[in-house]
Amino acid sequence: MKVPGSFVRIQGTYSSLRTAEQRVADFILKHPDELIYLTVTELAEKTNTSESTVVRLCQKIGYKGYQEFKIMLARDLVEPTNAIYAAIEPGDSLQTIKTKVFQANAQALRDTIEVLTDAELELAVKAIATARRVEVYGVGGSNPLALDAYHKFLKLGIAVVALSDGDMMAMSSSLLQKGDVALGISHTGASRDVTDALSNAQRNGATTICITHRSTSPITKVSDIKLFTAAKQTAFRSDASSSRIAQLTIIDTLYVGVALSGYDNSVEMIRRTREATANKRY
Repeated sequence: MKVPGSFVRIQGTYSSLRTAEQRVADFILKHPDELIYLTVTELAEKTNTSESTVVRLCQKIGYKGYQEFKIMLARDLVEPTNAIYAAIEPGDSLQTIKTKVFQANAQALRDTIEVLTDAELELAVKAIATARRVEVYGVGGSNPLALDAYHKFLKLGIAVVALSDGDMMAMSSSLLQKGDVALGISHTGASRDVTDALSNAQRNGATTICITHRSTSPITKVSDIKLFTAAKQTAFRSDASSSRIAQLTIIDTLYVGVALSGYDNSVEMIRRTREATANKRY
């Protein structure tokens, strides 16, 4: 069953909400059909909160106010529910496994577009496009993602490096300064090496950006700009697997955004890098 996008937003920010806001969130998650007929005052009364608490919750999850939230929720509830969250079970055929894996990855993208805010994306694109130097950090499973970002930004003529060694990240990040950007990629947001590197960079005046799944993780505390993914966990597959697809898509979005911010120069840089590698192909 398709989970409404507004629910994804609530679930992604739930742990950072105040107690009163969580009461409102709990009611919304349990009674969506009833909610669309309630005024802001009635919802506040049912949750023993205030109208301002209801509005504040709606704004925290990306809506202008309660009315916009209700409209979007109503739209989500009437859309066809053709996506499934199905756990992979012993005895599933390869065809069934294929369907479940592909649908889980597709759903991760649909959920991520709900929790990824346009304002933070715009800030990230502007910071990278105008940076003197960009450093990308990722360890373990996030290292290939850091290399993908390095590959993409390099083609645009950006002075960029990707680092995965903790000592190298510590040393390099300590030399960053205002006008530089440090991008940390960590699904859990709990990688000490990546978090410490962002902390070094931020302390020295660089702009710090994180791509992560958990809104209350340590990496978010040292990030000026936060880009979140969303994914559901199923048997035999952690949510990190689907989230990597979403992380790659965020990197793609940043790449295209940066490219378009300086279109003519980007086209020229891409042309030159393609020509430089043309004779390496059969």
